[in-house]
Amino acid sequence: MVDTTASRVVSDPTRRDVSVTGLTEGEAKEFHAIFTTSFIIFTAIALVAHILVWLWRPWLPGPEGYRNSMLDSIDPALRALTTLIG
Repeated sequence: MVDTTASRVVSDPTRRDVSVTGLTEGEAKEFHAIFTTSFIIFTAIALVAHILVWLWRPWLPGPEGYRNSMLDSIDPALRALTTLIG
């Protein structure tokens, strides 16, 4: 009798310890942890960038509209940034 299990490749989806993607459960958990951490960092950077842009130049104008030039609004944005930094 010949043992046919030795001829299987690691990425064989019929094996119980390998998923459809070809990753083992440990590899999938490691990938998920890296992906989740990267997503949280990206989202935090994007949130900070949006807050800073909103402080500098709100994209929803007030009742007076955009009456300041871009250079006139840099000073209040810098003051707001310095108060956030501390």
